[in-house]
Amino acid sequence: MKRRAFLKTLGLAAAATASAAVPGLAAEQPAAQGTVLATLFDLSQCIGCGACVEACHEANANRYPEPKKPYPTMYPSRVKVEDWSDKRDVDDRLTPYNWLFIQSASVDYQGKTQEIHMPRRCMHCTKPPCANLCPWGAASKAQNGSVRINTDICLGGAKCKTVCPWSVPQRQTGVGLYLDLLPSLAGNGVMYKCDRCYDRMAAGGLPACIEACPNEVQSIGPRQEIVEKAHALAKSMNGFIYGETENGGTGTIYVSPVPFELIQAASPPGPGRPTLAPVTDAMSFETSLAAAAVVAPLAAVAGVMLRAAKRNSDGKEHKHD
Repeated sequence: MKRRAFLKTLGLAAAATASAAVPGLAAEQPAAQGTVLATLFDLSQCIGCGACVEACHEANANRYPEPKKPYPTMYPSRVKVEDWSDKRDVDDRLTPYNWLFIQSASVDYQGKTQEIHMPRRCMHCTKPPCANLCPWGAASKAQNGSVRINTDICLGGAKCKTVCPWSVPQRQTGVGLYLDLLPSLAGNGVMYKCDRCYDRMAAGGLPACIEACPNEVQSIGPRQEIVEKAHALAKSMNGFIYGETENGGTGTIYVSPVPFELIQAASPPGPGRPTLAPVTDAMSFETSLAAAAVVAPLAAVAGVMLRAAKRNSDGKEHKHD
């Protein structure tokens, strides 16, 4: 799309939304009802073997970005290139090519040293700020509770990463729809993260990480059942729970034999390495709710418009083939 046509389309879409619902939008939104799932991680059983990380790589290899170089110059200049394409083997943090990593820590607790290994990936929040505040409608919460990013329409603006309490989504420059729209002004690539193997689960399978784990560290099921199981497990080991209430509740719940603040102290957070600190409900604040109310209709318009742009881009590629 030419820039003028892009902006014209945006203006027409906005006008249409002001007077009526966007046609066809409802069919693209997650169903209102369904079983919300959660995953339980029993950290007393994790040996840090990395089988889950390897399985994640194998299951998602065909979805990893293949950027086009050289990258467009971005304006303003403060927008920096984020390129992981030559660092695909990095597996000790989250990247666009590594959606799951093992956080390991040696913790002294109650007179005993324990080695803790903690698989880290998207928390799949009950009220995900990324999905509620994405200005393009690229992030969404599915019927089963998985939080997903539609890489076909994501422009890489990184709002999802900014509002995520754990800064989970990671950006790769030089890939995605922005290259066909306004490569120097709109976005800067595509954001990537775990979607809890949504397609595998939709086909009746398990997430690759769960299927590959030799110690059955993870289990998945209806969230209320997982919460009850987490409490029973924590009681049996005099342990601790993380993820039940953080950010208003998540679909990733950990039970640890040692306090999480000790794990954090022994293995501090950093870029691509999420925090284990207590996290308040980001979407409970009035300002956040107001922002969501403003963003939602704009995201709906943008989502429809960007899907149309994606179809137009795909049509041009096929024409040139």
